[in-house]
Amino acid sequence: MSTTTISPKFQVVIPKDVREKLSLKSGQKMSVVTKGGVIYFIPEKPLASFRGFLKGMDTGGIREEEER
Repeated sequence: MSTTTISPKFQVVIPKDVREKLSLKSGQKMSVVTKGGVIYFIPEKPLASFRGFLKGMDTGGIREEEER
């Protein structure tokens, strides 16, 4: 587990091993979520990166025929 320190300007440096593992780039946007006293930094990905990630999914039975 990596640790970091909050600077006097409330900035946080993401450790190098984490940046490399998640392929983070300089200037990349991140969503910040707090829940139960924990801070989550979630990297935002371009919508195009999700293209085809459901390929091969069985879509039968998702909706009734009359709903279409």
